[in-house]
Amino acid sequence: MRWRAAGIAALLAAACALPFLVSNYLVFQLTLVVIYAIALLGLNILAGFNGQISLGHGAFFAVGAYTAAILLDKAGIPYWATVPIAAAVCLVIGFLFGIPALRLEGIYLALATFSLAIAVPQMLKFRGFERWTGGVQGLVIDRGDVPAGLPLNPDQWFYFFCLAIAVAMFWVGANLVRGRVGRAIVAIRDHPIAAASMGIDVSRYKAITFGISAMYNGIAGALSALLAQFVSPDSFSFFLSISLLVGAVVGGVASIWGAVFGAFFIVYVPNWADQLTKAAPWAIYGLVLLGFMYLMPQGLAGLLRLAAERLKSRPSYFR
Repeated sequence: MRWRAAGIAALLAAACALPFLVSNYLVFQLTLVVIYAIALLGLNILAGFNGQISLGHGAFFAVGAYTAAILLDKAGIPYWATVPIAAAVCLVIGFLFGIPALRLEGIYLALATFSLAIAVPQMLKFRGFERWTGGVQGLVIDRGDVPAGLPLNPDQWFYFFCLAIAVAMFWVGANLVRGRVGRAIVAIRDHPIAAASMGIDVSRYKAITFGISAMYNGIAGALSALLAQFVSPDSFSFFLSISLLVGAVVGGVASIWGAVFGAFFIVYVPNWADQLTKAAPWAIYGLVLLGFMYLMPQGLAGLLRLAAERLKSRPSYFR
């Protein structure tokens, strides 16, 4: 435990030092990594720990982004206050969506969430909502200046703002999956009939897990809107949901830290593939993804966990 605490402290220290060592563009990319890590953690709680497959979490990401943008643009609410409101909205929507989805499992649940990912961007373009959403043009927002007295530029300040929220959400997520609720949702994933026979309310826990997962993505969506200072329906296409699922699998499902690894994959691998070749960047992306799945079927977190177990099992000659 001491080594784990020291490792986490070292990672946080490095994360706090990075914005002062790199360019503003890299700070922007690192902020994206932090935001996607929050979203992937929410998807990991649902898919990895509870076993519910979702192809529509980009929809909750969009709802969170538009909630923050509309509150900031129409109501004049401070940007920091839009994040918990977006979280609450997505929590309620995710819970309500999870109730009818309880009858579905596997590919049927995946198809139901797929329809959600397809429908939400089109609804955002609907003329009846154009007064609020801006229609196909989207909304341009302004998150304001850096608080007075802080020796930071706007990119650095917002990076630390997102990092603080991410640390809090990872702490909540870690305690959630390691506590009574976490044991219940894992039991439902592994054997729902046995879990029900032990007194676990399967339906309630599934709906709650869906709501919590949507809440994480709503927070990430709100932060992404504040980071870009712009939202539009085309920014939340079905490909976003696929990217989130890819990041969760590459990072490692049923893993807290896998969300961080998956976020780096989402942000940097497409950019690297585009720099490598302008002709067929997605071909390179597909090959890299295929290599990850072949070499690391349990994701990066699974590979590191396996390496740690092998190191522990090696005999020591200095005892």
